[in-house]
Parts: sequence; structure tokens; C-alpha cells
Amino acid sequence: MLCRSGEKIVEISLKESDFLESFDLLWSKDLDKYKKNKLNLFVLKINSNEFDYDLLIDMLLDPVIDYSISRQVKERYKNRPATLSKKAREKFVEYARNNGELGELLLFCFLETHLGAPKILTKLELKTSTSHYVNGADGVHFLKLPDGNYQLIFGESKTYQDIDGAIRDAFKSIYNFKNGINDKGNQKSGIQYEKSLISDNLFKEAFSDEERDFLESLIYPTKNRNFDVDDAFGIFIGFQIDVSDEEKGMPTADFRKLVKSRVDDEVSKCLTSIQQKIVDNKLQGHNFYIYVLPFTDINSKRKKIMEAITK
Repeated sequence: MLCRSGEKIVEISLKESDFLESFDLLWSKDLDKYKKNKLNLFVLKINSNEFDYDLLIDMLLDPVIDYSISRQVKERYKNRPATLSKKAREKFVEYARNNGELGELLLFCFLETHLGAPKILTKLELKTSTSHYVNGADGVHFLKLPDGNYQLIFGESKTYQDIDGAIRDAFKSIYNFKNGINDKGNQKSGIQYEKSLISDNLFKEAFSDEERDFLESLIYPTKNRNFDVDDAFGIFIGFQIDVSDEEKGMPTADFRKLVKSRVDDEVSKCLTSIQQKIVDNKLQGHNFYIYVLPFTDINSKRKKIMEAITK
């Protein structure tokens, strides 16, 4: 991803990641006639009639480092991989214990590897002066558009048993975030407040004045900026599908067809509702990049994955 001048590169953190090899992409569908909003439906690879969670764990071991620490820290420890891994996991464990969940990490991975949107900062790097994690976006990325303009992409993730509840709460959170509504107390929040925090923390990600100036220009307009920047949103929705013991005994080819058909039906029923929530929450001016992933036994599997990648 090139800066405006084309001379300095702000790179995808996961440019060499095999993360997407963990999944099959069932489909990508536009939600509106202008093709501003797209939903991407993924399913984990299936092995012997089970989602291959072990494969996903393997594919998350490296991304958790890029998610958890800044490029500056990563550069500092580039010749000490064991120390780098330890520091990243310690930070991720601290965050996950208090606030985080698997969905935030998965959203980061999808935005980088599928959408091609480099991170500016993750939520782990957005702390207030009292060391509390900021209520708001689960991460901030940017995307260069074909016309030379850019989008700032603010992340939101929900991982529930019920897909309808996850979608409802995701858009409620985005509405509150855009409008500076904080239902957790008097702590400052909202999109403008978060932009100020991003600006204050850019030194953690930028290696040069030119790069920092470019990232700063994405957040605040300047008289010399010759491109437009719009706020957009990336959403990760994890939900549970149920598979019976009898179905687990099916021939593997039949089981794969069954699961993919069930997931397709479940998510397809939500498409109209998602677009309506964009309208109801007065968010029509924004682009949405939505990633949906089903789980079996979502609570236990989420715990298993989190424990495995933080050992």
C-alpha cells in the first residue's frame, strides 16, 4: 500500500500470512444497488466432519503477534523471535482477560489479508492515560481506493450464539460509536475522540516523518492533501450452527454439502435485515465490509482457540 507520494510504503502486516488457507469462501454479496456494502461468508475447512479448528489455531499463531504489538516494537525485536512472540502473547493475554475476544483478532486478519487494508492501530495500542482500553472501534485500518482516495476503516466484532443478536448489537455499537454515545459511564468515546487518540499514538507505527505525515493526513484534512478520506466500517460476525450426532456420521462429502447449505441459508436470511439496519441507524453514507464465520459449540471452541494461541 503506497503513500500519496508513492515513495514510502505502509505495508500489510500479514503480507506473508496463510491465514485465508483456513477457510472456504462460500460467497461475497453486495447488499445495496451501489455496491457500497459487501458481506463475505467464510467457513472453516472441514476435516472428518468437523470444522478444522486446529488448522485455524496454526494460522493465528503469527498474526497474533502483528495484532498485539506495534510495527516499531516488532522492528526492535526482529532478530529475537522468541522474545517477540513472548511479548506479543503477554500483551494479548492481558487484553483478552479484560476486554478482548477472538472476533477482534479475526477481523484484523480478514481486513488485512482479504480486503488488503493495512492496520493503523489495533485496540491494544489505544489506551487512555489511565491505561484503560478505549471503548469504541476494535481496530483501525485504511484502504486505498481505485480512484486514489482512501477510507478509514473502524472495526467492530461480535461473536454470539445467535446471528441476529450479533448483527443487532454490532450496528448498535457502530451507531453509538459514530454519535459519541457511551453506555459504560462518563469516559470519553466516539469516532472523533478515537481519531485524536490515533493521532497521539502514530509514533508507535510510523518509522519516518513522511510516513507519519501521511497517516496523520488520513485522520485530519490538510491544505496540501489532494485526496479524500471517508469513514467506513469493518464488521466481524461469529455465530453458532448446530450439527446433530446423526449428521456427524454422514459421508464426508455429504456432510460438507449439508453444512455449507445450512450456513448459506442462515446467513442469506439476514441480508435484507443488515441493509435495513444501516438505514435505520442512519449509516447509509458509510461503506461496510462484513465478514461472517460460523462455529460449532461457539463458547467452548472460542475458549480452546484463545488458550491455544496464548500459550
